[in-house]
Amino acid sequence: MPPLKILRRFSSVLLPFCSLTFIPHSTATEFEIMATGGYTLSPELESGDNSSTLETTDELNFGLAFSWQDSPTGQGQVLVNYISRDFTDNISQSTSSFDTVYTHFNGVAFFKEKGYITTVGLGLGATYFESDFDEAIYPSFTASVGTRYKFSDNLAFITELRAYATLVKDNETLFCENDNCLAHFDSALWFDSQVSIGLAYSF
Repeated sequence: MPPLKILRRFSSVLLPFCSLTFIPHSTATEFEIMATGGYTLSPELESGDNSSTLETTDELNFGLAFSWQDSPTGQGQVLVNYISRDFTDNISQSTSSFDTVYTHFNGVAFFKEKGYITTVGLGLGATYFESDFDEAIYPSFTASVGTRYKFSDNLAFITELRAYATLVKDNETLFCENDNCLAHFDSALWFDSQVSIGLAYSF
C-alpha cells in the first residue's frame, strides 16, 4: 500500500482507536489470539562516563496479543512484546544483558484491500526493563502498520512494522551497581522499531 494512501487514511484511525480501546462494548462477536515474532532494531546506550555511545544488539522479539472485535473495521487489543539484548561496556569490555517487556492497550483499524487487509494501530501502555543490576517501568506509546492475509474464516497471516517510544530517565541507574554505572539511556526517549510476522486465530 503506498505511503501517501496510508497517510490519507491516518485520520480515520483515531475514531476506531478511541472507541475500541476506551469505550466498553456490551457485546463482542469475535475474539482473537495473535502470536508474532520478528527482528528488533535497537537504539544505542550512552557509556557510564558519558564519553561515548554503546551499541546494543539487534535481537528477535516475540509478541502475544488478545483482541476483541465487534465490527469489520477495527479491534481493541492487549499486546505483550518481549526482547532480550546485550551491550558491551567500554570500561571492562564485559557484556551485560537486559530484557524489555512492552505491554499496551491498542486500537487497530482495518482497511480492506483487494486480497488482503491493511491495519493501522495506536496504543498506550508501559515498558518494563530488567538488567543484570536493576529494573524499572516507564510509560510508552506504540504505533504500527501491517497487513492481514486470511487463510480461512478463523486463521490469518500477519505482517507488521511497529515502533515503540518509551519516556525514560537519562540518568536512570538501571545499568549501575552501587556507584559504578556501565551505561545510561542515550536520551529521554527510548525508541525501538520492529519487523514481525505471525498468525492470528479468531474464535
